[in-house]
Amino acid sequence: MKEKAKEFSILVVGFLSAIMGFLATLNIKFQWLTEASIDAFGAVIVAAVMLISGAYAVWKNTFVSKKGLEQKNALKEKGLK
Repeated sequence: MKEKAKEFSILVVGFLSAIMGFLATLNIKFQWLTEASIDAFGAVIVAAVMLISGAYAVWKNTFVSKKGLEQKNALKEKGLK
C-alpha cells in the first residue's frame, strides 16, 4: 500500500509541477503555487493514505465491529480464542 501511495503522490506532484510550469510560461503566477507547497502537498497525500490504510487495517484486524464481536464469540464457543 505504501508504494501505491508514493506513486499516487508522485503523479499529483508531477501534475501540479506541470501546471505551475505551464502557468509560468503564460506569465501567470500564484504566490501559493511554489515548489515547496507542491512538495508539502505530496507529503500530505502520502501521510493521509498511510493513516487511512493503517486505520483500516486496525479496524479489520480487531473485534470492534458488530460482525467482529460475533466472530469473537463464535471463536470463544469453539475454544479457539
